[in-house]
Formats: sequence, structure tokens, C-alpha cells
Amino acid sequence: MNRSDLVALLRGGVSERGGRWADLGAGEGAFTYALAELLGPDARITAVDRDARAVRGLKGDFDVLVADFTKPFPIHGEIPAEGGGRGWDLRDLDGVVMANSLHFVRDKQPVLESVLRMLRPGGRLIVVEYAADHGNVWVPHPFTYQAWEKLAARAGFTETRFLHSVPSRWLGAIYSALSIAP
Repeated sequence: MNRSDLVALLRGGVSERGGRWADLGAGEGAFTYALAELLGPDARITAVDRDARAVRGLKGDFDVLVADFTKPFPIHGEIPAEGGGRGWDLRDLDGVVMANSLHFVRDKQPVLESVLRMLRPGGRLIVVEYAADHGNVWVPHPFTYQAWEKLAARAGFTETRFLHSVPSRWLGAIYSALSIAP
């Protein structure tokens, strides 16, 4: 995917510039940069990934947290000095992006419930995922939009809607969806 595809997948889920967001499973930051483009310079984005090398390579004014979002971790605290010296706070967020990260999780329910607790009422969860219910070695647990509607509702999200889709040579297509914290 190119930069315009990344931005297009997120665009419909971002209602205003600025705010506090997290990118869970940020990796090297392709979607983190796209999110920053949409939110503008006044936004505060925390990039979370368990791969310290990947996430610490992000260039820009991001908070970086090395953590596995599938396991319990503190949602606020101090980032060590080598990580920039700022604190992070993943409470009452305006939004969370989970782009190509949930397909690594077999049991998504506890993760989604944790994400819901991070969001303020009306907060936004943007999911980007391969449009398939059967994966492979590299994408073990993808889910279609129809499956996402059910997962999101079970976790307590509301107003789920399809945002955008782009073709993919892997598993046919990638889509994005928005769900709202009640």
C-alpha cells in the first residue's frame, strides 16, 4: 500500500484534528504516520508495539511505548529517558487505531474490552484488517467486516460502520471500519 491508501483507510474514522490517540501494534509506523497526517500537529499519538526496534525507529513527535497490547500493561506512566522522557496516558483517548494488528490475536474479546476502557465515551476505534475469515502463517486470524460487526458489539462498541477498502495481493482486500465507545 502507498501513503494515500493508508490515509484513505483511516480518513472516515477521524472526525476532527488534534486529540489524543494510540496506535496499538504500530510496528514501524506506516499507519501512525497516516494518522498523524489526518490529525495534524496538535495531536498527541502514542505508538504501542512489543517490537522495541521497530517502534523506537519512528521519526516525529510521537510517544513510544514498548508493550504487548494483548497482555495487561499500565495505561499511564513515565517513558524511560531513552524513549523521549515524556509520560504516556492511554486513558480517555479520543481514538485508537488497530491496523493489521488484531489478526495476530486468536481471542480478541479481552483485547477489545481493554481498548474500550482506554477510550472516552464517544471515542473511536478504527480497525484495519484483511477481508478474510481464514488466514495463513503471516495473517493467522483475520476477520471480515461482517465478523467485525459481531466482535465489536460483543465487546460493547456501538455504531460500527464500514469505512473503506483497498485491493491487496494478500487475501484479496484490506478494509477499515469504525466503532464507537458508548
